[in-house]
Amino acid sequence: MKENSFVSADEIRSAFSAAMSVMYREEVPAYGTLMELVAKVNADTLAADATLKDRLEATDTLDRISEERHGAIRLGTPAELSMMRRVFAVMGMYPVGYYDLSTAGVPVHSTAFRPVGDAALKRNPFRVFTSLLRLDLIADETLRAEAEAILRERRIFTAGAIELTEKAERDGGLDKADAKRFVAEVLETFRWHDKASVSTDMYKRLHDAHRLVADVVSFKGPHINHLTPRTLDIDEVQALMPEYGIAPKAVVEGPPTRKCPILLRQTSFKALEEPVSFRNADGGWKPGSHTARFGEIEQRGIALTPKGRGLYDRLLDESRKIVRPAADGSNAKQYEAALAEAFKAFPDSWAEIREAGLGYFSYSLTERGRRTKLTGSRGLDSLITDGLVEFDPIVYEDFLPVSAAGIFQSNLGDGAQQEFVASPNQKRFETDLGVAVLNEFDHYAGIEQASIESCLRALSAAMAAE
Repeated sequence: MKENSFVSADEIRSAFSAAMSVMYREEVPAYGTLMELVAKVNADTLAADATLKDRLEATDTLDRISEERHGAIRLGTPAELSMMRRVFAVMGMYPVGYYDLSTAGVPVHSTAFRPVGDAALKRNPFRVFTSLLRLDLIADETLRAEAEAILRERRIFTAGAIELTEKAERDGGLDKADAKRFVAEVLETFRWHDKASVSTDMYKRLHDAHRLVADVVSFKGPHINHLTPRTLDIDEVQALMPEYGIAPKAVVEGPPTRKCPILLRQTSFKALEEPVSFRNADGGWKPGSHTARFGEIEQRGIALTPKGRGLYDRLLDESRKIVRPAADGSNAKQYEAALAEAFKAFPDSWAEIREAGLGYFSYSLTERGRRTKLTGSRGLDSLITDGLVEFDPIVYEDFLPVSAAGIFQSNLGDGAQQEFVASPNQKRFETDLGVAVLNEFDHYAGIEQASIESCLRALSAAMAAE
């Protein structure tokens, strides 16, 4: 088969993201309501801020806002994680970053599968936060062994999904018909199942160990537990959710409200209590309920450098030493006040963030820069000062472990806070994954450097043409 007959990974990813959105809207109607709310807020924000709209258009990132989604799944075994990596690779999605959530009372560690590179992200930035259950953190050894035995028996991928993944790996891609079938087959892995694979008694024991353990172990597949649209104003979405019949969580996770957004802010509504059936000893079914799936919204800001991330982590830690947000939201206002006060130490203009080396930026020639013929070499700062080069924040494409854990905890119930000994184990995670995760800082630095080199090449070409 000729390579040019293959469907691109970007196209497969776009098709899968769209199919996932349709499926989740059918399964969780409130997700459709969220989509309508976010679309309204984004339209209103762009109408009120012509500069923001102009910069999004100029950097070819306006269209991606409405297409942007991130999903989340929780896997049970290393074999599931390894196969999921191979499936996502067919869609041009690769593991970026390592997240240890045990520090926040959630027995998983995670990575984010997503596209890398500026062009792929602009085409479709779909990403899936993927967690692997840490049964080693569960104290009850008997329960741990029983859970491992249950997980060993399940098969979360269809035969067709495995076959087509192997074909893509062998041939270097998929043609149109196979790509369409691949999307349909892989979608089955993420579908909701209302029949549990365990008894009511086993479910209760798993649930008592940790609600997330029950969610992962008790079902035949890792149903997607949320699908998240991106908003340009999360505070407005948070304020309007009750008008749309949706009760938001009490606190927006991440940094406080700012003129220049940094990293990632997230909010959600609580997980739905959904009817499920549990196995009886006689082979029949017993009615019950389970909470797992919820709605989430995110607002993305600038990707921070290691220096900027260090400052962010320090300020977040300072605020939480004053007030740690309660799961029931009872101290939300006190926490928000402490957070805002702590983050006064973080510059809130793009120029200051750039000058302090706290964030990553994409550089481009201004209209004047495109018309100017330079004589001699010039430094980047000089070109900016003279209005020949401008800069835009590079969007943060990844996640924050404290925020992710906060979303998890708020959707597990107000009394779900549990403590584990912090035990990051990136080496073990990467062994289970089958590859090393990509370093997010290297990724952003590469995009920034490529944009600088592009500007300098264009100016050098203008000089040479004189």
